[in-house]
Amino acid sequence: MNSTALTVLLIIYLSGLIVIGVNDIRKAKDFEGFAVAGKKQTSFVVIFSLLATIIGASTTMGITTTVYNIGFPGIWWLLFGAIGLFLQSLLISDKFRSLNADTLPHAARIMLGRPAEMIIALIIVISWIGVIAGQLVAMNGVISFITGKSSKTVFIIVAVAVILYTTIGGQMSVVKTDVIQFFIIVFGMIACFVYLYFFADGDTAAVGKSVELLNDNYKPINLLTQFFIIGGVYFLGPDIMSRNLISKDSRTAKRSAFAGGAALICYAVIIVFIGLWVKCNITPDELGDMNALMYLIKHKIPTPVGVVLSLGLVSAILSSTDTCVINASTIFVKDILRKDRVIFIRAAIVVIGTLALIFALAGNGDIITFLSNAYSVYTPGVIFPLLIAILAYKKRRVRVPMWVAAVICGGAFGFVGAYFPEFVADLHLPKFINDNMSLVGMMLSLVLSLLSLAKQDSIASSNNK
Repeated sequence: MNSTALTVLLIIYLSGLIVIGVNDIRKAKDFEGFAVAGKKQTSFVVIFSLLATIIGASTTMGITTTVYNIGFPGIWWLLFGAIGLFLQSLLISDKFRSLNADTLPHAARIMLGRPAEMIIALIIVISWIGVIAGQLVAMNGVISFITGKSSKTVFIIVAVAVILYTTIGGQMSVVKTDVIQFFIIVFGMIACFVYLYFFADGDTAAVGKSVELLNDNYKPINLLTQFFIIGGVYFLGPDIMSRNLISKDSRTAKRSAFAGGAALICYAVIIVFIGLWVKCNITPDELGDMNALMYLIKHKIPTPVGVVLSLGLVSAILSSTDTCVINASTIFVKDILRKDRVIFIRAAIVVIGTLALIFALAGNGDIITFLSNAYSVYTPGVIFPLLIAILAYKKRRVRVPMWVAAVICGGAFGFVGAYFPEFVADLHLPKFINDNMSLVGMMLSLVLSLLSLAKQDSIASSNNK
C-alpha cells in the first residue's frame, strides 16, 4: 500500500474537518451553541454522533487485540456497552434530558447543589485527560502506520489539527464530523469483514468453533467486573450523556440511546469476528507486535479496502478524541470555573488537549489500559451516586455530605486499585478485594448513596438550585 498516497488522503481529510470547524464559527458564538450544539439535534444526528463517540480506538484496535488474546469473550466489552445504553434509555434518558443541564456535573448541581457538581467535575476532568491520552496513543500508532514511519512531528501535527477544529467550531463541528466519521468507520469495517469471510483464503470453520462466551482467559468474575465498570460508563458516562444533552427533547434522547444500543450489538459482531479471523488464521509470529487490523491492511486485504479501513481507524480515533476534549473542557469551564464564555472553553480545549498530548508522548501502555484505568476511577465513584440522585430527584431528599462521601470513597477505591496495585498487594487483603478494588468501591458507593436518602419523602431538597 502506498504510504505517500495515504498521507495525502489524511491531509485532505483533516483539512476538510478544519473547514467544517471554520464554517461553524458563526453558529457557535454563544455558550449553548458552542458547548451543546444548541440542544436541538434530531434523532438521526444524535444516534450517529453517539455511535461515532463510542467507536473509538478501544472499540476498533483495542477490541481486535483483546479478541486475539482471549478469544470470543472479547465481545463482552461492547455487549455490556449496549446493555448500558438500553438501561439508560429505559431508566434515565428522559429524566436526565428534562433537567436541561449543560454538562453531567451541571445536572448534579441542579439536583444536589454545588458540592456535588464540584466533586463530579474534578473526577471527570482529571480522569478524562487519561482517556484522551489513550486515544492519542492509538492515533500515534495509526499515523505511524499510514505514513510508513514513526514521526513525533507528524503525530503532533495531526493532534493539533484535532484540537484546532474542535477549538474553532465547538460541539457543533464535533457533531457534524461525527456523522461523517461514523459512516467511514462502518463502511471500512464491513468491507473488511466481507472480504475476509467471502473472498480471502482462510479457515472460517475454525472461527465458528472458537465462539464461546467464557473460557480460561475470561472467567465469571471478569463478566461481573466488566458489567459494572464498562457497562457503567456507557450507562452514565460524560461523553455518552453529552449526546443526551444535545438532543432536542427527552423523547429524542431516549430513542437515540436505545437505537444506539441495538446498532452497537451489530457492530460488536462485525469487529469481533474480524478479530477471530485473525486469531484463527494468523500466528503470533506472523502478527508480531502489529495490531490485528493494521496487519490485515498491510498483508491481507486489497488496497481499496485497506485505504477505507485506514481512514476508518483514523475516523474512529478522531470522533472519540474530539468529543472527550470538548466535554472535559466544557466541564472545566462550566462546573469548576463557573464561567459560561466560549473563549474560556476554547482556551481549555487547547490546555487539556496539550496536556493529554504530553502524556501520550511520554506514557506507556495501550488504549485498553489507559481507558480501563480511567474508567476504574470514574465508574466506582460516580455511576451509582448519580443514578440514585436522578431517580430520587423531587421524590426523596438526599443528604449531600453523605452523597459526596459515596463519590469520594468509590473513586478512591478505584484509583488505588488501578494505579497502585503493588500497594494493595502489600496490604494482604482477601484475594477478591485485592483483585477487584473498583468493584468493591462501586458497591461501597452504592451503599453510601442509598444511606444518603432521607427517610421521609420530600418533594424537593433545599439543596436544589
